[in-house]
Amino acid sequence: MMGQDPSYGLPVVDEKGVPFCVAIRYHGRVLVVLCTRADFLRPHCGWNASASAVVGTVTLRIDSLPPGVYAAQAFHDENGNGTPDRSFLGLLEESMVFSRDAPMRMGPPRFVDAAFTVAEPVTAVDLRLRYR
Repeated sequence: MMGQDPSYGLPVVDEKGVPFCVAIRYHGRVLVVLCTRADFLRPHCGWNASASAVVGTVTLRIDSLPPGVYAAQAFHDENGNGTPDRSFLGLLEESMVFSRDAPMRMGPPRFVDAAFTVAEPVTAVDLRLRYR
């Protein structure tokens, strides 16, 4: 297991698949999408997973993922509408994060900033949702 970060919970390393994600609030769902360069930031990426949000750590796994280079995006869908909510100014109202903690400066990150390599047998990705 990776080290503990008390402000966000425990990163998770599982024994199979590609495990993801941390959430701190208890309602809604945590959703993760995993994209290749060709699908990055498009409406439908090749792989996704979701789970009910709980206080602390939420572990999501994507199995049967071929080795390659991917970027992950996760968000805490607090109201269950399936999309990241934005204010009238376009600012995110629900927590979102990209793999490798790729920075979101006035928009989404570049694929290269979020990219990571999936290799067999297990690749673990630690995503830390941040809340205002």
